[in-house]
Amino acid sequence: MGTSVFERPQTNARKSARLRPVFGIQVVTIRFLDHCRNMPMLPIPAFVALVLGYLALRTFLSGGRPFLVAFLTACTLQSGLVTLVVGYSVEGLRPVLPVSATIVPPLAWVTFRDALVSRISLRVMSAHGTAPAFALFCRVFAPETTDFVVPLVFAGYGGAILIQLRGASDMPLARLDAGRVPTAIWQVLGWALIASAASDVLIALAFVTGNDDWVGWMIAVSSSLVLLFVGLLSGSPSASGSADNEVQTESSLPPQTSQKDVEIVATLEAFLTREPMHLDPNLTLARLARRLHLPEKRVSIAVNRATGANVSRYVNSWRIRHACKLIENGTSVTNAMLESGFNTKSNFNREFLRETGVAPSKWQSKAKGASSVISITQVDRGP
Repeated sequence: MGTSVFERPQTNARKSARLRPVFGIQVVTIRFLDHCRNMPMLPIPAFVALVLGYLALRTFLSGGRPFLVAFLTACTLQSGLVTLVVGYSVEGLRPVLPVSATIVPPLAWVTFRDALVSRISLRVMSAHGTAPAFALFCRVFAPETTDFVVPLVFAGYGGAILIQLRGASDMPLARLDAGRVPTAIWQVLGWALIASAASDVLIALAFVTGNDDWVGWMIAVSSSLVLLFVGLLSGSPSASGSADNEVQTESSLPPQTSQKDVEIVATLEAFLTREPMHLDPNLTLARLARRLHLPEKRVSIAVNRATGANVSRYVNSWRIRHACKLIENGTSVTNAMLESGFNTKSNFNREFLRETGVAPSKWQSKAKGASSVISITQVDRGP
């Protein structure tokens, strides 16, 4: 995203007259006038900047998390800089590109943590400013090192996201209805950052080996499509957790005995029977743990050990039991889905089939008088 691009020579005079000077990824353009000889063109980075800017504005106006807005804004500004430097040859901004590029990965990490793991304070956020600060230092005092620093920053933060996801059984701030979707989205984003680092290395190699003709298309993928891909995915509602700001800080865990795990699950079952929080589609592990006055990880471990399921599946099983009763009482499948805490039909159908062994429509056709869904503590579930 931060690699320099040189102006490509134009050898065909007629083509030059029609397309005007071509710079890097301006080879790929969006043409607005199909029948005009001198077609006005919008470089791909400019189009990406418009899309990302719209996402940032929509997220801000809808009350999205501040770090997500900042992340989308950083992606927008980076695409805008690439447009000015690569598309319109504003050479004065070229030295800024490597430094501004290194702002994106730290913001991706902070946005990920703030959305799904734990709320990030401004003090913690400021610590990640060392990445662009170091890139600036290198750009001023050792410009030749920026080709190594920028990919390392992208690869480092992308790897950190993947490691965090691999070591977490539940994302405390993720909506339980979302299942593994948030994890999958951020896994893809982590790999996208690593892919961007790899593409920057390839672009640098292309210049070193004299293969300048490859550079335009390589930048089209790295500095534009990757940013667009990252922005679209991070702007997905499933990528962010609940807007609930009160998160219980994790304390030292009590002795982990099987009896204690069973007691916690029994307390949780009694609580859900008394207060059906599982019917709230925006329920998160953090909110559930706070109501039980326990750390999120303690609740997650207890549910996993006592039932063999993670918290998401555990809560969904309660929702399916509720949906079954509604369907038996004559409620339509769609209404039963919505009233049981599900937002998407695909997730509802998948969980319904897993819990009951049949599709919701088949359950409706049987019209049983009493629910045959086994108690949650007796269901043998895989992880």
